Amino acid sequence: METKVLDILKDVFELDVVDESCSQENCAAWDSMGQLNLVAELEDIFDVSLEPEEIGSMKSYEDIVRILKSKGVE
Repeated sequence: METKVLDILKDVFELDVVDESCSQENCAAWDSMGQLNLVAELEDIFDVSLEPEEIGSMKSYEDIVRILKSKGVE
């Protein structure tokens, strides 16, 4: 799942290289519109529904992985 999340981040934010340090702070493309695109992609690929609180706290690769794991995604 972790590798797939990295692939999604790379695709959604059109990055050449992405790693586990990816976050809103160091990725210029991760703005409010990028967040919406990211959420849509995560929900589609992992077949989950993200709550507004989860979406609001999703600010880094680590946050995404933690939230997906809490939903049973492996």
